[in-house]
Amino acid sequence: MSAVIILEEDFGKTKDGLSVKRFTLKNQNNVTIRIISYGAIVTDILVPDRKGNVQDINLGFDDIKGYESPRQRYFGALCGRVVNRIADGKFTLDGTEYKLAINNGPNHLHGGLKGFDKVVWKADVKDSKVVMSYTSPDGEENYPGELTTSVTYKLTNDNEFIIDYTATTSKATPVNLTNHSYFNLAGQGSHNIDDHVIKVNADYYTPLNENVIPTGEIAPVEGTPYDIRTAVRLGDRIKNVNNGKGFDINFCVGKTGEMKKCGRVEHPPSGRVIEVSSTEPGLQVYTSYYLDNVQGKAGATYGQFSAFCLETQHYADSVNHDNFPSTILRPGETYRHTTHYKFSTM
Repeated sequence: MSAVIILEEDFGKTKDGLSVKRFTLKNQNNVTIRIISYGAIVTDILVPDRKGNVQDINLGFDDIKGYESPRQRYFGALCGRVVNRIADGKFTLDGTEYKLAINNGPNHLHGGLKGFDKVVWKADVKDSKVVMSYTSPDGEENYPGELTTSVTYKLTNDNEFIIDYTATTSKATPVNLTNHSYFNLAGQGSHNIDDHVIKVNADYYTPLNENVIPTGEIAPVEGTPYDIRTAVRLGDRIKNVNNGKGFDINFCVGKTGEMKKCGRVEHPPSGRVIEVSSTEPGLQVYTSYYLDNVQGKAGATYGQFSAFCLETQHYADSVNHDNFPSTILRPGETYRHTTHYKFSTM
């Protein structure tokens, strides 16, 4: 069996003059994944269909200017220090209230104004993996503690893309990391995901209030449009979810630290399939309602419902809900999170 090939090259410089590296991983089955050191962003995922035709199924941009521009909607990014929303941009930890940037309606989103998606990570190749690290200073985006984060990206000849995250801290702090890739199994730039079929292995979900913040309830999916334990066609379900806005919801998929199969999306016309497994307790499914004709790579335009995200993470606003799995990391502890995306054909 031939080894996975990893190629390292330059991907230009940021506005601040920092050099950005790009890494290309290619296996024996014509699966190719590219990652850049800016934002630890997954820029490209090329996979074959049932006839062997290879297409890029991952939304993004052609160059670093795109990823630094206001057009960037976290495409492919590693989001943190805390992914998803924090209500009113504040939380109390060990008796101290912390106030964060408000950057999404009344909420704090994806780590703030300059989250982990907007920094250059130290990046190297080690043992057939791409390893990236970033040390977030104490007080960055007003979070407590110096947080040292590492992420490794590995592609196998079984067409599994494995992402491993670890983090340690100097003070107690919330931590919740994810990859925010937007997928379209028909190929990036395809206009919608109506012909995709989704299944999520979750009996419960976290309902939201009018500000898109969990109410605190952990509710059964049974009898709701969020019951997708049996596969459904996205085109038939999206219009019935959240007043036609589609999915932007956390599913409760199991215990923290236990690897489990969370969800699966199929594209019958091409035969492409993606399956996601994770050690995280939540899976945020998002069907890109807020994409507003973003100009992406290769001349593509990304409109509403043109992609889906499968974000493995802790529940949104966990830091303000004692009944949710905890996101608090303390000195001496290590945050660990593993996610597997497996690509195949029907």
